[in-house]
Amino acid sequence: MCVCAVSLAHENRGLNPHIEDIVRRLALDGFMALAPDALTPLGGYPGGEDKARQLFATLDQAKTRENFVAGARYLKSRVDCNGKLGVVGFCWGGGVAHVLATRLPDLDAAVPFYGNHPPAEDAARVKPPLLIHFAAVDERINAAWPAYEVALKAAGVRYTAHQYAGTQHGFNNDTTPRFDAASARLAWQRTLAFFGETLRG
Repeated sequence: MCVCAVSLAHENRGLNPHIEDIVRRLALDGFMALAPDALTPLGGYPGGEDKARQLFATLDQAKTRENFVAGARYLKSRVDCNGKLGVVGFCWGGGVAHVLATRLPDLDAAVPFYGNHPPAEDAARVKPPLLIHFAAVDERINAAWPAYEVALKAAGVRYTAHQYAGTQHGFNNDTTPRFDAASARLAWQRTLAFFGETLRG
């Protein structure tokens, strides 16, 4: 049986237990899910968040982004994929989700959680619909949004953006003090509904 697929881009910590849990959630909802570990060239997730962040800072970021592009293309090309592909990313991975939306014209959906936006001039290359989640207290990410939103509108990109009151950057991560259970639950419900419309609709 062929199913739709979702590529998952992690935070700046590699494939940690939190991200593994999200991959399991996607699988339980019937998606074929792939979560590449950007730290694989350095031995993979080292088992601790501080060490993971230190290792992550040494990566070649351009090459790492290309690895995620290649991973998404691989997932879409699998014989057990029905040809529909979405991407979801968190923090650093939210930026990757935005990048994939500009790089893969046959991507069907992208869901960045509080990720860096591409340069405004790249908005014209976005083909899939976007569902964008923002924290309320996230100065750097939020400051870049108005210019990118103008560019998305000018390019005719379909997008929906939600900001979650009282939340901080990383509010979806239930292993940190910034976790906001109600907002994380709502954002994930919206994400699954969006994937249902774009990948299964």
